[in-house]
Amino acid sequence: MEIVKDNKKTIWAWCMFDWANQSYNMVITTTIFPFYYVYYTTWHNPNGDVVTFFGHKFVNTVLSNFVLGIAYLIIVLMLPILTSIADYKGNKRAYLQFFTWLGALSCAGLFFFKPVEHGIPALELPLIFFALACIGYCGGFVFYNSYLPQIASEAKQDSVSAKGFIYGYVGSLVVQMCCLAIVEKPEWFGIDPKNDSLPARITFIIVFVWWMGFSIIPFRLLPKGEPNPGKHNYNVLTGGFKELIKVFQTVKTMPLLRRFLSSFFFYSVGVQTIMLVAAQFASKELHMPDDTLIIIILIIYVVGVVGAAGISKLSEKYGNVRTLVWVVGVWTILCLSVYFITSIPEFFVAAVIVGAVMGGVQAISRSTYSKYLPQNIPDTASYFSFYDVTEKSAIVVGLLCFSLVEAISHEMRIAALTLDLFFLVGFGLLISLFYAEKKKKNLPTAPQAELVEV
Repeated sequence: MEIVKDNKKTIWAWCMFDWANQSYNMVITTTIFPFYYVYYTTWHNPNGDVVTFFGHKFVNTVLSNFVLGIAYLIIVLMLPILTSIADYKGNKRAYLQFFTWLGALSCAGLFFFKPVEHGIPALELPLIFFALACIGYCGGFVFYNSYLPQIASEAKQDSVSAKGFIYGYVGSLVVQMCCLAIVEKPEWFGIDPKNDSLPARITFIIVFVWWMGFSIIPFRLLPKGEPNPGKHNYNVLTGGFKELIKVFQTVKTMPLLRRFLSSFFFYSVGVQTIMLVAAQFASKELHMPDDTLIIIILIIYVVGVVGAAGISKLSEKYGNVRTLVWVVGVWTILCLSVYFITSIPEFFVAAVIVGAVMGGVQAISRSTYSKYLPQNIPDTASYFSFYDVTEKSAIVVGLLCFSLVEAISHEMRIAALTLDLFFLVGFGLLISLFYAEKKKKNLPTAPQAELVEV
């Protein structure tokens, strides 16, 4: 049965998946868990910020970033196989469910990450849960993203993509406010304020309940997916990698898409890494109180809602690529400024600017890629697997580079400065793409799908 595009109920269900899973992104990667981890790996730690993990010593933030980088690397290796199976059997919704359960249950597992009276708690199991939560979150997103060209017409993909991010931001704000109330006023909920760790650990359970609870909506209303009839006698273990190679071969024949993906890889190294390490930077470099940083991050997400909507409107008026050039230009300047940030007011100004461009660059990147794809293809999961592999590979490179520079220099500022090199390359490639589009006769500024059969 063919999926009807631009159906309001289907698009709402799709957006609700972002509403659900951004609870992970807010609480586990951005606010409460990073603070909790940094605090309890330095509190009563005779070695300062040096911790032990499976018998090896690491700086605490270097270790967590390495673990996160390895999780993303696992995703990069897994996705071709998983999307191959989903394409062949047409059951992408089942994989959406599997990864959601994996991520949400792993967040619940973090509840058992308890402090000890002397020294620091064992980190092996908590960081394994941390990695599995990341794998669940990212694994679900590739199947979520692959629905976009199937549920929205090309004319609506910018607005639908931005709408998904807006739902995610609003949902994350709501769940964060609930968690903040528990952390700041535990006595309101009958929790002993003297038990310092319990309120934070309860928020990890809240993420599980929120993520799984609201995911029921897309699980029930999104279409199952359509099997690709051309993939009989198909080895699902190797087929995914073969499909990625086929997609790559197709990309090489599509000069605009090739330029876009090259640029996307480089600026994603910077964007995604900054978003993942910002809380650690504020905590370690600026010694910012946790409650202050949480409030700033809430402001970032409020601004992000407005920013995503505004940048979507800009793309409608000026075109995707021109808008991306502006937005990535802002990110490039912003990343350079991080090196000079020494006070909380300066961080606040930078944070507001991050909020303004954070959701926009992600939403417009996703819809730009979707617009470049051949229309009405049955195997959108393979194409979006390629997109996600590109993005997740960028995160692996960014986290590992950041961690390596921090491990060598013991300075997060210098590590952040190295990310600006990636922004500069991505910015240059976007300008190249912009002028390449202008040279194409009868091609509007907004990208059009380059029709090439895979």
